[in-house]
Amino acid sequence: MPVFQYEAMDNNGMEVKDSIEAPTEADAQSMIREQGFFVTRIAEKRAKKKKTVEKKGKAAAKKKRGFSMGGVKGTHLCTFTRQLSTLQDAGLPILRSLRILEGQAKPGPLKNSLMGVIEDIESGSTLSEAMSKQPKAFDNLYCNMVKAGEAGGALEIILQRLAEFKERAQSLKRKVKGAMIYPAAVISVATLIVFGIMKWIIPKFKEIFLGFDTELPEMTVMLITMSDYVSKYWYLLPAGPIVFYLMIKIIKKNKTGEFVVDWLSLRIPLLGNILEKTCVARTARTLGTLIASGVPILEAIVIARDTAGNAVFRRAFDKIYAAIREGEPIAVPLKEARIVDDMVVNMVDVGEETGALDTMLYKVADVYDEEVSVLVEALVNLLEPIMVVVLGVIVGFIVIALFLPLIKLLNDLS
Repeated sequence: MPVFQYEAMDNNGMEVKDSIEAPTEADAQSMIREQGFFVTRIAEKRAKKKKTVEKKGKAAAKKKRGFSMGGVKGTHLCTFTRQLSTLQDAGLPILRSLRILEGQAKPGPLKNSLMGVIEDIESGSTLSEAMSKQPKAFDNLYCNMVKAGEAGGALEIILQRLAEFKERAQSLKRKVKGAMIYPAAVISVATLIVFGIMKWIIPKFKEIFLGFDTELPEMTVMLITMSDYVSKYWYLLPAGPIVFYLMIKIIKKNKTGEFVVDWLSLRIPLLGNILEKTCVARTARTLGTLIASGVPILEAIVIARDTAGNAVFRRAFDKIYAAIREGEPIAVPLKEARIVDDMVVNMVDVGEETGALDTMLYKVADVYDEEVSVLVEALVNLLEPIMVVVLGVIVGFIVIALFLPLIKLLNDLS
């Protein structure tokens, strides 16, 4: 009896792949419909030929996958999630949706990851299992939310929440980066100008001053000494920040060193406040999204801890996790951890009592996102006068140091 291989959708919109024996194709479709499936594709199975074609197809897919370095950009993942949620909301099978998005993706990490996901799903894996094998594109948060969506039969809703979460995170990141562009550009240009003066202009004045055959003022001697240092060891100037960055990286390899560095970063005036509120906003939104998606609270705490990006917050979440395992509510260990304001603790407490913890966490995240935007704007406004004063002092020092020998020479001549 002929064997027919088919693809179908169940009542939850999930794709099913299987084979069935039937006298004819029409009989096979009737038998599949009796099982509660909607047939999307059916063909008679020819063992040897089909296996050969499948092997060739898989080999071709592997050959097409190009080499790529680094992970998937946040903007690309955000766009992909929104498009996938739209396709799922339209009722397309997940495999077809992934093929559409993989086909329109540009060569890179995301395209390669989607190829791997498609191959694993064709081999019988679920979407969450396939995504978990592509850590460059999909982190634990992403995979666990998709897993919860599959278990609850609400994958399109979960993908919409994921898309909103990613979009808000990208929006906050763009605000911070956009606000820091102007100060960074001004500081970079000012540094290059001062470097040019020290390396090429001051040595010319040095030759002129040596021709005066007179004792130079202390300010001028200091300026010439700094110029000589810059001319001889100019390569140490860019090397300094790089060495400092590498030292911080090496220190953070150790758990104690990482905790100390992150603790000190939170104590930096204004900037530390921004980092702290950013961590609170990110972890609150992550936790709220996971709870709303049906992820168990302990698993949600672990994922939120990993997305904090700060060792101080991670250690606090470890204590919260241990307390919840012993039966305590979240608000009690959260208050003892002292990583958030009392307002947040009270909102979480009310959320637990009313059964609307995810809603309260969303509100906390919105409040802190707004506070981060205000603090970043305040930091930029504060940096502008500081830069003006610092540049004025540097330029004034150079001008006075260059004119003092001329004034001294005129006095000597008179």
